Amino acid sequence: MFTKRKSFNGKRAIAACPVEADLKRWGKSVRYGGNPEHKRNAGDFGLIPPASPRRDKTLCDKANIFQRKLALELLKRGIKRGLVSNQVRNGFPQNVWAVSDDGTPFEAQLENPGNGTYHGYPMPVDDTFRELVLEKWKDCDA
Repeated sequence: MFTKRKSFNGKRAIAACPVEADLKRWGKSVRYGGNPEHKRNAGDFGLIPPASPRRDKTLCDKANIFQRKLALELLKRGIKRGLVSNQVRNGFPQNVWAVSDDGTPFEAQLENPGNGTYHGYPMPVDDTFRELVLEKWKDCDA
């Protein structure tokens, strides 16, 4: 039986007006590391230990994210569209949100503020913040 998450970080907020120069800098310098807790199949992420999902974590596998290149591309798309958090650590946003081509919303968290490395995952269906991410993403298309 899967344990449902009881709450999500209520402090998350998408920055109202991120600075264009910051978005460009982040887009050029971010990295994607990955987290074995969100993978059943390690793909080309080179995770150590190999994929070992926790039962309460959302899996990238279910959203067809098996390549680091695709995960990094999603991260950069989120930055380019300005879906970054208000909170910045060591010059990088704490969170970045993006939506895949099939409409799956993702959340990335800064895992190494020293070099701008993130890990991400599909947002759980019961996370109400995902609706805001989808709405903001759609607004960027308009």
